[in-house]
Amino acid sequence: MRRCLDVFAQMLRESRFEDERPLAGLEIELNIVDAYGEAAMRNAQVLAAIEQPDWATELGQFNIEINIEPQELGGDGALRLEEDVRARLNHAEERARSQNGHLVLIGILPTLREQDIGEGTLSANPRYRLLNEQIFAARGEDLHLAIEGVERLDTHADSVAPEAACTSVQLHLQVSPEAFAAHWNAAQAIAGPQIAVAANSPYLFGKELHRETRIALFEQATDTRPAELKAQGVRPRVWFGERWITSVFDLFEENVSYYPALLPLCEDEDPRTELEQGRIPHLHELTLHNGTIYRWNRPVYAVVDGMPHLRVENRVLPAGPSVSDIAANAAFYYGLMRVLPYAERPIWSQMSFRAAEDNLSAAARHGLDARLYWPGMGEVPAAELILRRLLPMAHEGLAEWGVHGPVADRLLGIIEGRCLTGRTGASWQVERVRAHGGDRHEALRSMTLEYIERMHSNEPVHTWDV
Repeated sequence: MRRCLDVFAQMLRESRFEDERPLAGLEIELNIVDAYGEAAMRNAQVLAAIEQPDWATELGQFNIEINIEPQELGGDGALRLEEDVRARLNHAEERARSQNGHLVLIGILPTLREQDIGEGTLSANPRYRLLNEQIFAARGEDLHLAIEGVERLDTHADSVAPEAACTSVQLHLQVSPEAFAAHWNAAQAIAGPQIAVAANSPYLFGKELHRETRIALFEQATDTRPAELKAQGVRPRVWFGERWITSVFDLFEENVSYYPALLPLCEDEDPRTELEQGRIPHLHELTLHNGTIYRWNRPVYAVVDGMPHLRVENRVLPAGPSVSDIAANAAFYYGLMRVLPYAERPIWSQMSFRAAEDNLSAAARHGLDARLYWPGMGEVPAAELILRRLLPMAHEGLAEWGVHGPVADRLLGIIEGRCLTGRTGASWQVERVRAHGGDRHEALRSMTLEYIERMHSNEPVHTWDV
């Protein structure tokens, strides 16, 4: 890893990278359920039935993931991206039904029970087993999940399988090395507002917790630190960070300095030899290690068609509720990322890093009811910050991307609609479960089946009846 880091530093000095390209790529994680809305451990069978290379396993046997190739956003690109995702999901849902399964876009499957989560429900991929063994070897003790929200969850787990409950959407943006720090800092600054307006994970193991419980669950489920190391201030593997950066190198250097390797896997490639002989090294060990450190905005190094490039991978968003909602969340992010990194007076020069982290925490806990800090506004309701300050910026950014006006208006209108109605996926779930009353699991199951039906309508969640 240290050799990779040295070579990476040399590549940055010698400007050996492809410049930024205005492409949007995304990954979407999904849950598999049966006809009753309960978790179905069938990802191997469902993937075999889908039979497409852009679909892959995820950590749990009730998870799968689709990878959407980077595409142009300009013109009606955002609309075509949405239609492409919808078509692929329709195909996958049809194939999943042949295996008595159904696909769900949601941050945490509401019907998931503790007995659904264990080492036996991890996917068959040997790397997941190795990751599980290494995390627990580092911890030396069982995993303690303790989340205080509307209700309280306090339980233990003997594997990393609870992480599989977290299903998200990851947005990718390719940037030049020179512009990377500005883009990463900007992404960190807007993480709180992103979560506030997209919250979709209010339930875990039958308990109503945070509006975006996935944040706290992911932080705890992959924690390699026993109690004494937490007390000593050792950094967690799910990490917001601790400072604004000045170079992408800062993040990879932190990875090597602060975190022991979890996956003891090495490739034959010597990165220094590759570079000296005029080839582009893949930096296998550095990128593998980077993949076991779960920053909410992760730096990505990749080589495509012989050219190295850098991406910001935005990881804060939950999946769902509908494809139109996912497209709106993506448009909001990409619009802001076209404006904030280029501001004459950068946002990160006007607010502390801790304020951005506090925004993330407040938004995860309270969703659109959170109060968030923003320079020039102070602490304001999340909806007010988005409506007054961020949506105009996102419109400006999409215009600079060349997105057609009607396409931008429709997608950002969905974000506006959530702010005006106060309805996110999380608030809709909670209202439906409370209206159902009676047995909690039965209420969650009934709500989940209704959610799936509305998800397939592709109507945005702020229009869903309660």
